[in-house]
Amino acid sequence: MAKLSKDTRQKLEQISTATVATCLFKKGLKNQFIQNVKPLKLGKPTMVGEAYTLRYIPAREDLNPLTVFRDPKHLQRVAVEECPEGAVLVIDSRKDARAASAGSILATRLMVRGVAGIVTDGGFRDSAEIADLDFPSYHNRPSAPTNLTLHQAIAINDPIGCGDVAIFPGDILLGDDDGVMVIPSKIADEVADQCLQMTLYEEFVMEKVQNGQKIIGLYPLTDEKNRLEFEDWKRNLKD
Repeated sequence: MAKLSKDTRQKLEQISTATVATCLFKKGLKNQFIQNVKPLKLGKPTMVGEAYTLRYIPAREDLNPLTVFRDPKHLQRVAVEECPEGAVLVIDSRKDARAASAGSILATRLMVRGVAGIVTDGGFRDSAEIADLDFPSYHNRPSAPTNLTLHQAIAINDPIGCGDVAIFPGDILLGDDDGVMVIPSKIADEVADQCLQMTLYEEFVMEKVQNGQKIIGLYPLTDEKNRLEFEDWKRNLKD
């Protein structure tokens, strides 16, 4: 799995999901926001990391008793121990939160190992405990039953669907208070650069709007006068 450069990661950590969504829309990518997935707690630092995937299928009772957790090769446990530092464990739970995708012990283990966050389109048990960790976490809603009652771990680091978005291993997940965007890995560097410029312009626009300026010609930028003012504004930031 290709790793993000330190420079690109730092750039993406300054960018919102809204800005990424607009940037990707300009590139023809319209379905990159994971649906019905939200942070367990607002106000945490922006989550950025490469996707390391875990896929569940519907559980079958004869293959998924509680004793399967004794197997050191159980794929859920293996995923927790092998998810790389700086990556995001993203779980395809088939949008089914009736049973938990994971709980606080596994989330804590990921945090201690230096993983960047965890995302599921299902639910977490021990959700209040996970919310209080220094660890970004996103799910559909809380869920108490063990994952074994409905989910069977079947594959690690394969392409998955999570919240109606196709996610390939190594794709970049960016999460904030609004949710999670998925950036195709091959364009992550250019998206980071373009989004930083978009973010800078939005700061300029916000300053202008707060001072009473109309948005026509300003947002989007269609007035040459505003473009020149923006260039002057950027130069002043460097001084």
